[in-house]
Amino acid sequence: MISYWEKESFLNYHLIIIGSGIVGLSTALEYKEKHPNKRVLILEKGILPSGASTKNAGFACFGSLTEICDDLNNYSYEFILQTVQKRVNGLQRLRNRIGDKNMDYSPYGGYELIQKDQLHYLSKIDSINEMLHPIFHQKVFYDRTFKIKRFGFDSSSVEELLYNPLEGQIHTGKMMSTLLQKARSNGIEILTGVKVEQLEESNHHVDVITHQRIKFKAEQVAVCVNGFASDLLPDYEVKPGRGQVVITSPIENLPIEGTFHYDRGYYYFRNIDNRILIGGGRHLDYEGETTTAMETTNSIIQPIKKLLEEVILPDIDFTIEQQWSGIMGFGDKKAPIIEKLSDRIAVGIRMGGMGIAIGSEVGHELVDII
Repeated sequence: MISYWEKESFLNYHLIIIGSGIVGLSTALEYKEKHPNKRVLILEKGILPSGASTKNAGFACFGSLTEICDDLNNYSYEFILQTVQKRVNGLQRLRNRIGDKNMDYSPYGGYELIQKDQLHYLSKIDSINEMLHPIFHQKVFYDRTFKIKRFGFDSSSVEELLYNPLEGQIHTGKMMSTLLQKARSNGIEILTGVKVEQLEESNHHVDVITHQRIKFKAEQVAVCVNGFASDLLPDYEVKPGRGQVVITSPIENLPIEGTFHYDRGYYYFRNIDNRILIGGGRHLDYEGETTTAMETTNSIIQPIKKLLEEVILPDIDFTIEQQWSGIMGFGDKKAPIIEKLSDRIAVGIRMGGMGIAIGSEVGHELVDII
């Protein structure tokens, strides 16, 4: 039952955004910068953001050598460049908005561990560097095989080590906390624990109906729920993809620093607070990991632990302190969906596991069409 006061003050907005992850918050902030006097509300079904925005590995990256090479087998040269440029733009927008200090941005660079059956990728280094030169105006990928021993990796498993000086890492929690603070300080309202179940559009507004049966009204709605998009928009080709992550206890004199890609990017790890954070393995069970269940499974976690024990930290004792999962959004095409669903409803979904890199750019482009 809604009171007169609630109806007058809490239910009507110019823009309602569904989802409080990177895309949702970026969309809200971009819109508020353009329309400072308009009312903006973000609705989030979880107490914390539900997808992967607070559960990712904190990589500020735009694509490893093997990923780019693999993509060239499926996409055009122009599409790859456009995709990389979008990731670069998104990372720069994020850094400009938050400030490097506020998310512990560390430009340690990124590395890719090359296995024996992947050595053929090395012949592509020069051509990929040349392809990316219009974006970065410098070489991107270098051979740093001599660092295998310095990092302590198992040399029988890692044949070569590539280096990308342009990658960095961030503290995901501080990033999201800063985005939330900026949203609130700009007058953006955020309600958590509110699941949107239905959108009903009329000539003058959109009714946003929640699971509590409270009905909000907005002139415009932006759907930014990524991996959960099919719950609200079943016609869109977005599939959830669960990413499972573990973090070790602190390791004294940890020799590893940077962001690292292994097995063509299917595994990824980094240092944080003298620990190793590692995730991936979704390729071991694509069907099982196409889920929105916030769980970890032995079929994924055990191979991650084995990789830690045998390849990454073969001579170091460690324990696993924590494990978790986050939900990403994927599709047949490696590009986000940014479009108008109708006159009053727009969507910014399907981040493809690159939400940190492209989320801010998606928010920027989404506001342009609202």
